[in-house]
Amino acid sequence: MSDSEPRTDGGATTIGRLRRNLDRMTVEGAGLYVVLVFAAAFYLVPIESGLVTSFKTGTAIIQTAPFAPPGPSGLTFEKWQTAIDTLLRGMGNSLLYAVPATVISAFVGSITAYGLTIPTWKKSYKAVVLMLIIAGIFIPYQAVLVPLTQFWSQWAQLDQVLSFVWALGIDDDYVGIVELVITHVAYGIPICTLLFRTYYKTMSDEMIESARLDGATLRRVYRRIVLPLSGPMFAVVLIYQFTQIWNDLLFTLVIVSTESSPAAPVVLILAGLGSSLEGQDFALRMAGAFFAALPTLAVYIFFGEEFAEGVAA
Repeated sequence: MSDSEPRTDGGATTIGRLRRNLDRMTVEGAGLYVVLVFAAAFYLVPIESGLVTSFKTGTAIIQTAPFAPPGPSGLTFEKWQTAIDTLLRGMGNSLLYAVPATVISAFVGSITAYGLTIPTWKKSYKAVVLMLIIAGIFIPYQAVLVPLTQFWSQWAQLDQVLSFVWALGIDDDYVGIVELVITHVAYGIPICTLLFRTYYKTMSDEMIESARLDGATLRRVYRRIVLPLSGPMFAVVLIYQFTQIWNDLLFTLVIVSTESSPAAPVVLILAGLGSSLEGQDFALRMAGAFFAALPTLAVYIFFGEEFAEGVAA
């Protein structure tokens, strides 16, 4: 036998081993794809069913499966037109308090977290303040409804404080918008502070100390160093806070209370959309739900890349 035969056997053995590994990887990969397909279907089929339902007539909803598209005779855009006409004013009202409340709570949370992480404060002071902030996170909404109602109706009385605004011709029902801004800012600061503090703890102390040694004040350190590096976490906080405020119904129901108010937010109007003594208009409710979700979807798309960076930080 020649010297090349053992090498041929070894090469054949290696090729066979590679083929077996490839077959095993192919089976494992196929199984993984099957699991992913089922997981995607589990989450996406309800969304697809709701979206398809919003374009169906009442007859098509009864005659077709929820996830099946309607035929030419069962297709209608009337429900979307009705939903947009009904919810558009409420969406504007929701933006009036959701945007400022989100931005204010994010910036206040960032500044508070910076104060809890700078090395010049005593640890005992930081611990006390941090404990109070964490306690604020775990107070349920339901526990503050009665004190909150008493505060706005008996003590704060913003309708009288802002009387000069109503004199300009603005409906005094919009005092509820101001109350919602303040309420959501107060409830959002603790969670925003905790998120920013977790992020700031990963920053280099040496960098801040070097800036302090160069004569930079705490305000300048925050403005020139900390704030520019906070973009990813700001995206996380803005998305989280905006979603929470936009979808909140409890505070809205207590403060504004009625969907007929000129200042009624979109969630309050959406709660009664498509409901009547004759039954539920499922197509209208689905169209309204998808239309009301567009702002939160836009926020996720706009801050998506920064959000991923902030979550991974």
